[in-house]
Amino acid sequence: MRSASADANAAVPVGTPHTPGSAGTPHTPMKVAGIDFGKARVGVAVSDDLGMMAHPRPSLDGRNRRALLQALAELARAEQLTRFVVGLPLEMTGERGPAADKAIGFAQQLADATHLDVELHDERLSTVQANRALEASEVKRAKRRHQIDAAAAVVILQSWLDAHRP
Repeated sequence: MRSASADANAAVPVGTPHTPGSAGTPHTPMKVAGIDFGKARVGVAVSDDLGMMAHPRPSLDGRNRRALLQALAELARAEQLTRFVVGLPLEMTGERGPAADKAIGFAQQLADATHLDVELHDERLSTVQANRALEASEVKRAKRRHQIDAAAAVVILQSWLDAHRP
């Protein structure tokens, strides 16, 4: 069984840590999903087959935890994922607050439900970055609200991918 642990550092493994290319053989790329966990909506992004770029997927309803975990388990099967990266919303001081504790609990549930490695990754300012990216691409404000969670998941996953590139 995989277990969750976290401290105030940026990347915290919930399962066994891997680097891109370490799943299976040294030349097999990992396919990873990034998660922006929220009470109402959960943003999702999936890496490409090379493990280099994050791409948004439709956001999921975060209000029903069981249905959310089932949807993420199905995504893991359909996309042949090797791990999940869940955003860890640390305070600006780097301390854990209530939102970080909820993300850690969710990460453990996700690891238990999917039997995949789940890693927590510092997501401070990811929503701000996502909002700026959507503004820069001239997405209208009304549409932005529906895309912000997936865009934040892209920011989280891309940050993780960039940090784990050889």
